[in-house]
Amino acid sequence: MRKIAFITNMCTHYSIRLFEILSERYCMDFYFTGGFESYWEKKNKTWSGNFNGIYLKGFLLAPKLKITPGLFRLGFKPYTIFIKTLDDRFALPFIFLMTKILRKPFILWTGIWSHPLTFFHQLTFKITKRIYQHSEAIIVYGEHVKRYLIELGISEEKIFCAPHAVDNRDFNQDVSVDEKWELKKEIGADGWKIILYVGRLETCKGLDYLVEAVSQLKDKKSFVLFIGIGTQKDRLEEKCKAAKVRYAFLEHIPNNELYRYYAIGDIFVLPSITTKDFKEPWGLVINEAMNQGCPVITTDAVGAAQGGLVQDGKNGFVVPEKDTNALREAIGKLLSDEPRRRQMAQSATEIIRFWTPEQMSSGFEQAIEFVCKKYASQ
Repeated sequence: MRKIAFITNMCTHYSIRLFEILSERYCMDFYFTGGFESYWEKKNKTWSGNFNGIYLKGFLLAPKLKITPGLFRLGFKPYTIFIKTLDDRFALPFIFLMTKILRKPFILWTGIWSHPLTFFHQLTFKITKRIYQHSEAIIVYGEHVKRYLIELGISEEKIFCAPHAVDNRDFNQDVSVDEKWELKKEIGADGWKIILYVGRLETCKGLDYLVEAVSQLKDKKSFVLFIGIGTQKDRLEEKCKAAKVRYAFLEHIPNNELYRYYAIGDIFVLPSITTKDFKEPWGLVINEAMNQGCPVITTDAVGAAQGGLVQDGKNGFVVPEKDTNALREAIGKLLSDEPRRRQMAQSATEIIRFWTPEQMSSGFEQAIEFVCKKYASQ
């Protein structure tokens, strides 16, 4: 029987269903090495599901370098395949080198489609590229990541797409008209058109451009609802006040309650931008919002747009990053044209039905079967 070790930084509400499906089909153990990341809420370490998941203890040698001694034991266990995500400055090279020494197949799972430009990432790019080259298979979030790897000279034959998905059942729950009304009243947006953002309040999310775009709208009946935490919160609030943009900030909404807020959004906006150390790998909040029929406006710096989930003119608009005018025009079109907005809302719910953890797991299965056949022939 194939026994597989899956090593990643954390278990989140996004990945639980995928891990459960893979556990149903393979003898698979999951090892989590993270929990120290700046965007990681410590209470989330208790997330688990119907699979064998183990949180490994370790210590920080540097702010972004966690040493996890428990990984050394994996080499003595009867695993036939190792799957590792493209994260963790210690775990990634360690697991990769270990598989080469043990002559075990290594499968990489990645969502990176533009290499970061920080000094560290530029310094280690050749190492990363060698991992791409010498992985027996690579699983990617979508076609945009596949295109990036092919441009780097990686063999297309060993790249498998696992379209990024959430468990739609968590986000497509019905919300009554009365419940929507009460929620809008609670946040002070009753009678206003809600432009919704969910995510970290950081520079890389391009929220300055969103505030500027909304301030320039001819229709002044818009209300921006920010859900999330981050270092830019106070500055964004001051910017909203100065621009006379009506707004509200909600710091934390439990994941099992988020669907109610997506339900009151007239438009969902993810205006992410490219920075030296970030380019939005996907943006799973888009998947979540589409489950409640939110048309999406996002930028060409977002993986979900480049990967085919956001279809420009059908379930939303894709605008150039850092382009306030284009963002304003896209928002204005949907706020001023209710029939068009409703049509896009319907398209959003129809499209997202096919983006599921089950569909996502098929990419993993294809990669695993590819590796098994390759090793069986050697």
